[in-house]
Amino acid sequence: MIRTIKQWLGAATDVVLPRVCPVCGQALDGDEKWLCRKCLADLPRTRYEDVDFNTMEQHFAGKVPIERATAYFFYEKDAPYASVLHDIKYHSTPLMGQWLAARAVHDMAASHFFDSIDVVTAVPLHRSKLAHRGYNQSEYLARGIAGELNIPYLETLKAIRPHSTQTHKGALERWQNIQDNYALNHKNADQLAGKHILLVDDVITTGSTLTVCASLLKGIPGVNVSLFTLAAARLE
Repeated sequence: MIRTIKQWLGAATDVVLPRVCPVCGQALDGDEKWLCRKCLADLPRTRYEDVDFNTMEQHFAGKVPIERATAYFFYEKDAPYASVLHDIKYHSTPLMGQWLAARAVHDMAASHFFDSIDVVTAVPLHRSKLAHRGYNQSEYLARGIAGELNIPYLETLKAIRPHSTQTHKGALERWQNIQDNYALNHKNADQLAGKHILLVDDVITTGSTLTVCASLLKGIPGVNVSLFTLAAARLE
């Protein structure tokens, strides 16, 4: 088989600066992208999308009306797969997130979870955090899904004030921390009436951010909202 110049250059780069799997640390071969085959196969899938009124959907019951909700894989702070989320969020590899989100669409096809979605959107970052990090990882996830589904991605929400880190806060503190932090992006609101919107974030822990953002979207006439996160903590 004749290899392209791009393939040869990629192989040469892998020798000098080998790409490694963020989960197991093993070198990736030329056909592996971001994760090695074994770690990708062993991804701790939630499979929430296969369960009626699943744990994630129960989590939002009585807080905000949603159509359905799922997460691709489980997140545990000290588990090997936590490095995937950490790299996407903090180590300038949002394209890994975009790739994984697109894979999620493929892997969940039999569940029909993404059927009837009209628009994909993301939980926004405040401009100060965006300037510091350089990108919104949730936007990359949302664009990966939108591209795979061949439907629009729209910035439907905006972060109007920064909030302190949520990492070490409990559920009530997280909720208080984000009240009034988000608003609708009225520039795109007129395009959303009557649509089924998929709201995307990187991880769900307490669900407070998703609840606030979904509630804002539900204020648009006729809108239905479903939720997708790349990862999920073990929800109670």
